[in-house]
Amino acid sequence: MKTYIHETPAGIGAHLAERIDAGIRDAGDAGRPYVLGCPGGRSAMPVYEALAARLADQSVDCSHLVIAMMDEYLLAGPGGALSPPDASAHYSCRGFGEREILERINAGLPEALRIQARNFWTPDPADAANYDLRLADAGGVDLFLLASGAGDGHIAFNPPGSARDSRSRIVKLAEQTRRDNLATFPDFGSLDEVPTHGVTIGIGSIAELSKSVAMIVWGEAKRTAYRRIADARFYDPSWPATIVVECRQAEFHADRAAAYG
Repeated sequence: MKTYIHETPAGIGAHLAERIDAGIRDAGDAGRPYVLGCPGGRSAMPVYEALAARLADQSVDCSHLVIAMMDEYLLAGPGGALSPPDASAHYSCRGFGEREILERINAGLPEALRIQARNFWTPDPADAANYDLRLADAGGVDLFLLASGAGDGHIAFNPPGSARDSRSRIVKLAEQTRRDNLATFPDFGSLDEVPTHGVTIGIGSIAELSKSVAMIVWGEAKRTAYRRIADARFYDPSWPATIVVECRQAEFHADRAAAYG
């Protein structure tokens, strides 16, 4: 795993935006889709911001770019059935992806070069296992941007204790994961407002379906995450984000506050 320490989160964003830009262009020249795996929340925001600016500045054709989101919250309805929140909910992962990735990138591009609506993917709780098949049929994820929970190392919604070979599925969220998400989505008024379940891509799915991955941690709150991942030599289920060390072409990107603060 290659480790890069950047001065600021913006430095992380600029570095990875350049790499993604090149990947999109290469895939377009080859006549195939470029699949970008994306987390919701704060960690990858510097990448999304830098990528949108770079693609707009150079008018890059993104019509073959696929945005594959990692997860989504689920709410219990009548009879206990679980379903996603409306995309307008402040905590909706789909809504985040639509606003902060899809719309942000498309806003700077002419219509013919924009990401197509059909190329914005999220796991379906009604058939979670099919997400793995969909990604495999697309040729895998060209680059999966990854993030680690600050308090328990969750990746996507995979809680501590997740099996190495776990696949996309519905999970009960760990309490610490829910506490971490109070910071991710500050409009939550209390822990009681954070959903208790979600649909998520699996640990094994990330490792086996990704051609390359980039773990992103920044800020003082991610010091523990940085140390746990930097010290890992194999997957440790007590800190699920350590799966990055078993992924192909893995990179670890941190800022100085996380690495040395």
